[in-house]
Amino acid sequence: MRWVEYRPYERPFCQPLKTAHGLWSVRQGILLRLTDPTGRVGYGEVAPIPWFGSETTAAALAFCQSLSGWQDDLQLREISAALPACQFGFGLALADLEALLPLPKLEPRAICGLLPAGEAALHRWQPLWQQGHRTFKWKVGVQALDIELEGLQALARELPSEGQLRLDANGGLTEVEAAQWLEACDALPGKIEFLEQPLPPEQFEALQRLSQRCQTPIALDESVATLAQLEGCWRLQWSGIYVVKPTICGYPAELTRFICDRSLDVVLSSALETGVGRRGAIALAQEISLNPKRALGFGTGSLFDDDWDSLPAEQLWEAV
Repeated sequence: MRWVEYRPYERPFCQPLKTAHGLWSVRQGILLRLTDPTGRVGYGEVAPIPWFGSETTAAALAFCQSLSGWQDDLQLREISAALPACQFGFGLALADLEALLPLPKLEPRAICGLLPAGEAALHRWQPLWQQGHRTFKWKVGVQALDIELEGLQALARELPSEGQLRLDANGGLTEVEAAQWLEACDALPGKIEFLEQPLPPEQFEALQRLSQRCQTPIALDESVATLAQLEGCWRLQWSGIYVVKPTICGYPAELTRFICDRSLDVVLSSALETGVGRRGAIALAQEISLNPKRALGFGTGSLFDDDWDSLPAEQLWEAV
């Protein structure tokens, strides 16, 4: 039996994030605490992104309310697949309670640095480089195509030979625009690691066509938000890269098993969770035999104007 407690949180961004569904000003989520009869404690986090494929925060909160109090493990390990963020959060809390989580230690080189969109990226990569980052993520599809392609050329010229760029379109390009981006990337050998989700998930066949036309790899992100979607794209024989956000992808153990059994080329990435969820996601990354050349997508700390990422779980629980 486990005693289930939960605390909702709201975490404002320094600057609202532009998404395909409008401006995102506040990150909402739920911290979990499980306690067993001996007094051992485990922490988890439910951090939904509904427009990315998870349940809504309201649905997650209603589920947590229904579980408040003493619950047996079976109820916590058989949560509906319609609640993937809840699956991750309770799976993480159980693993923490059972002392199954290693303390992640990552050098900056192992984490992808996040650049601002547009020309500001030309001035932001240097401080991240000095911190030790060697892979950088740049959002595209934000400005006019010709302006961004010029920016790509400028960034590629400035980056030292060891540096690499990931271009993330968040499904916002047309097939013609995506082809132009891929051609531009092919002309910069060694500089572009991959183009991430150039088209929306429903255009899977077009994504397949594009992946076969160019040398620059394409990575799926929005297409594989949940474990069910990841399984679906694998069954459709996607042979490229998968960018997976563990925090919204279901039970950690099931996700690990699926990736390892099929030796998928995976990049694990942040869903803008707190340090509680981040620890679980990075611990999962250390269990999976990931491509060591691919940096993890967790360079998101600068998006929030608080100290939450530096707080241990028990202090964050009290702060919330």
